[in-house]
Amino acid sequence: MAKPNIDASKLTITLIQTPKELKDQSTLKFGDYFTDHMLCIKYTEENGWEAPEIKPYGPLAIDPAAYALNYSVQAFEGTKAYRAADGTINLFRPQKNLERLASSSQRIMLPEFDQEQFLECIKELIKVDQRFVPHGHGYSMYVRPNFIGTEPNLNLAYSREALLYVYLSPVGPYFPRTVRLYANATEARAWPGGVGNYKLGGNYAPALRPAKDVNNRGYDQILWLLGDDHYVTEVGTMNFFIFWVNADGEKELVTAPLDGIILPGVTRDSLLELARRWGEFKVSERKITMPEVITAIEEGRLLEAFGAGTACIVCSVSEVFYQGKDHVIPVDPTDPDAVYGPLTKRLRAELLDAQYAVTPSSWNVPL
Repeated sequence: MAKPNIDASKLTITLIQTPKELKDQSTLKFGDYFTDHMLCIKYTEENGWEAPEIKPYGPLAIDPAAYALNYSVQAFEGTKAYRAADGTINLFRPQKNLERLASSSQRIMLPEFDQEQFLECIKELIKVDQRFVPHGHGYSMYVRPNFIGTEPNLNLAYSREALLYVYLSPVGPYFPRTVRLYANATEARAWPGGVGNYKLGGNYAPALRPAKDVNNRGYDQILWLLGDDHYVTEVGTMNFFIFWVNADGEKELVTAPLDGIILPGVTRDSLLELARRWGEFKVSERKITMPEVITAIEEGRLLEAFGAGTACIVCSVSEVFYQGKDHVIPVDPTDPDAVYGPLTKRLRAELLDAQYAVTPSSWNVPL
């Protein structure tokens, strides 16, 4: 007999007794302010998925010996809800995030879940806390699903108990400025045969110390390099793009391929699709090396560079430190105070117009 899967029709809602006051939208930062409620769905191998529950936001009860706390059996996601000018609210490509969550969680032997039913539960959570969804371009509701192994057991097997939970955070612009990068070839974020293409908590903690060291040197993010050739992978927690005139004289937008090292970002995929729709220049997913990038900078062929992710959307890179030297990357030669390069700005504008339903888009999922 099949065990129960997630069933949105069984969702129960318990509302908070004393709702929070809304923060002044202009003071919103990223990830330090949360809404009134959260979604929790428990799983046991014996009984399957329990009825989903929306309840007041608060601490979780978890055993000290839980797999999540001892062996990092934890996967997570990040997507956003956007308020359009007419007040309606849309999620942006949430199916892609849930597909990635399923892939990540199965890599660490967490149970399968019904993605469509889970999405319906997430929609209900956002409806309950919709007053927190801010207005205006650059502002949104960050949606954070977490999937953790909760069985208290120190035997390294797999967790037969799990918790899938979601909370919400109203956010403002993430990087309203250019960023300076420090190319790191001595430490690796991910490697062949590893789990860099999964969104697991264990991928992020080891980067904290190198990131702090870079910040202390005056740089914003690490540009992660790999191998003797210094293969360019990702920047901080973002996918990395360059726009250049390549060695063959072609204008090309290029980012690293999904080779098992690179996280398959939803923003990454969206930007590639937009650029390919235009058909104005070559769009590639292929390996490039840091020496190739430096040569392009020195020869004036590197036109722009930017990071891309759910949190920041896009942010232009103005400088990169590599092998003892700071290399300046053009942002916009026509505007010395520009925050975005011309292509980066155009990609950002089109993506925001889709997210805020300024232009119709099949990527939007309305509540």
